[in-house]
Amino acid sequence: MKRILLAGACAQILIAASSLPALAQDKSSGIETVTVTAQKRSESAQNVPIALTVLTSDDLTRQGITKVNGLQYATPSLEAVPAFGSGQPEFRLRGVGFDDYASNNSSTVGVYVDEVAYPIPAQTQGSIFDIQRTEVLYGPQGTLYGVNTTGGAINFITNKPTDDFGFGLTADYDSHNEFIGNGYLNVPLADGLDSRIAFITDQGGSWQKNVNTGEKFGKKDTTSVRGELQWTLNDHWNVLFEGHYSSDRSQPTGLYLFDPILSTNPNNHTGVTIPAFTDTKKTAWGGSATFDTATGIAPDQAPFHRTNADGVNMQVHGDLGFGTLTSITSYEDLHRREYNDWDASKYALAGTYFDTSAHVFSQELRLASNGSGPFSWMIGGYYSHQAMSEIFDSDFADSLGLVTDTRYRQHVESKAVFTQEEYQITDKLKLIGGLRYNSETRSIGDFVLNGIFLPGAPTIPLTPSVGQSVTNNRLSGKGGIEYKPNQNVMLYASVSEGIKSGGFTTYNGSQAAPPLKPEVLWAYEAGVKSNLLDDTLQLNGSVFWYHYENQQIQSAVWGTTGPVGSLVNAPRSHVYGGELSAIWQPIDALKITQALGWKDGKFDQFDNFLDIPASVVACVPAAICVPPAGNAIYDNKKGARIGFPPLSYNGSVDYTWQLPGYTLDTGVNWAFHDHLNPLLLGPNFYVKSYWLTDLNVTLSPNDGPWAATVYCHNCTNTKYDTTRNFFLPGIDIAQRGEPATVGVRLDYKY
Repeated sequence: MKRILLAGACAQILIAASSLPALAQDKSSGIETVTVTAQKRSESAQNVPIALTVLTSDDLTRQGITKVNGLQYATPSLEAVPAFGSGQPEFRLRGVGFDDYASNNSSTVGVYVDEVAYPIPAQTQGSIFDIQRTEVLYGPQGTLYGVNTTGGAINFITNKPTDDFGFGLTADYDSHNEFIGNGYLNVPLADGLDSRIAFITDQGGSWQKNVNTGEKFGKKDTTSVRGELQWTLNDHWNVLFEGHYSSDRSQPTGLYLFDPILSTNPNNHTGVTIPAFTDTKKTAWGGSATFDTATGIAPDQAPFHRTNADGVNMQVHGDLGFGTLTSITSYEDLHRREYNDWDASKYALAGTYFDTSAHVFSQELRLASNGSGPFSWMIGGYYSHQAMSEIFDSDFADSLGLVTDTRYRQHVESKAVFTQEEYQITDKLKLIGGLRYNSETRSIGDFVLNGIFLPGAPTIPLTPSVGQSVTNNRLSGKGGIEYKPNQNVMLYASVSEGIKSGGFTTYNGSQAAPPLKPEVLWAYEAGVKSNLLDDTLQLNGSVFWYHYENQQIQSAVWGTTGPVGSLVNAPRSHVYGGELSAIWQPIDALKITQALGWKDGKFDQFDNFLDIPASVVACVPAAICVPPAGNAIYDNKKGARIGFPPLSYNGSVDYTWQLPGYTLDTGVNWAFHDHLNPLLLGPNFYVKSYWLTDLNVTLSPNDGPWAATVYCHNCTNTKYDTTRNFFLPGIDIAQRGEPATVGVRLDYKY
């Protein structure tokens, strides 16, 4: 089967290539210009002097990307790892990332929908639908965006209401019995008043089974809706009102054991050996009556998501003559309940339950010049307030003999002013500069860690309630230069500083660890963008060097039960690499894309890294070694690699066939995800590299409103893991990626 699919993909490329001589007379009209708003103004992506990747709505559909995590297979140097397979993603862009399965700390990569920030990573896990395009920006963006991040920004731009009536429906069904239905309705209500409503629902799709019972697992049950109302007051002012709601009642992707859990493991109180899985599509779960006391989750309850998210925002745009005023006011609400089994067995060794409530209010105000003359400017202000309460319960009834109940509240208040200016010295040379002053306070309180030792027993405090607070006031900035030797080539270089907030470790008793210091990233970048061969070849490249100060990284501390994950600051480190992308459209019927990213990074100073294996060995036998006194062994990791996939590669070939009365679009796209060698976990938890390949064939009438598509994702049925980890030592779990899927999709637009 794999050989047949690979042969089909190769045939697509060879047929397209062999058609070039015959169709040489059909010259390409050039690569379509993609307009972006990465710099808070509409302009061609080729005129933006920063590295960025743009994906259109068709790109997302063709590659089956329905969540932000899927962007990693279409964007060089981007990774999105599900923490322990949970609904808390860990984003990494150019090696700049943050590993944390709690919800209270911000991400290094900012995610925005129509310029509204989603600062809590779990907020980003809703469905992607009715999207015009996605922009992925590399490096610090603090002089243009309200939220300051070190890694970059991911912007989703939705389709806006227009003054034309229209609607569209899409139905998608695949071989895992997954159904995705989405659509939109655009209605002009009055002169200058237009509306649009869009929705998506994702149902079914179970491809896993319980290794003990044979029960199917992994079904999706999500629904999202978005409504927009655009009011054009006159030629100078318009207001956009937007509201959205999403519900997730899915089962998560289950985990599997890649090593047996031994009966000799001191944590395994069940007294049995649990074998590793021979079929990685299998999973398992099980809880305890003690956990039921804390959470109300029955021992045989399957893992679940129970998440609701909603929000409203208002955007005002006004032309003042000398400049454009933009105001964005938003309120976002998240209630996440999620139950996971992190031991992949029927025993209560490592179950987890999250109950998170979060509310985020933000206000952004910008004033930008209208661009007349050689000097242009933009100045903005940003305010946000975030209130969060979270419960994190762990079921260790069959491993440590108790259930832990962790609770806390957190408040975050952010204020910032930022500005960016450009000066056109000559028609070829431009200077760019920007500043940002950021003030943020994070405070955590009502923190408690309780233990429950028997079913129905009362909770017993394990650590006293403590409160902590961190404040960061910092001035940062950017300087850059842009040079265009001719109208087809742009060279650019920049230096910028990004700041990631300080924070706290909040899980399983490690909250007593010192607060995290803010992470500072100095980014040096140079690149080229070019349109060659009569605009039929687009070739872009960039190189970068990042210098870290106080990089926030996942390590561990030695607690009462042994090693406990904890966030620490590595004083100094660096990352370097680059990207190269190409789009070639020699004829209108053929389009070939290629994108490559490579990066490497090492610690320059990191002597506070807990050596977990050495610390565990130092605590045997238990009779003469009682944690935590004198058992933690720290290692100096100077010169060690930070631990992220070095290489990423993706590409596509699309060819359009003109048939009598119909158009046949055929395409193949592929992605290579390099190995992941996390520093903390060691070689046993390295994630191997893998390739993914997709095929698409779409038939549509030349003058008709419908289209029919046959597709496959992961056509070669590659077996791969998205993450490997352990929640307790000796319980080695992994999450497998989805196997091959074949499906059909029907589209109708009026």
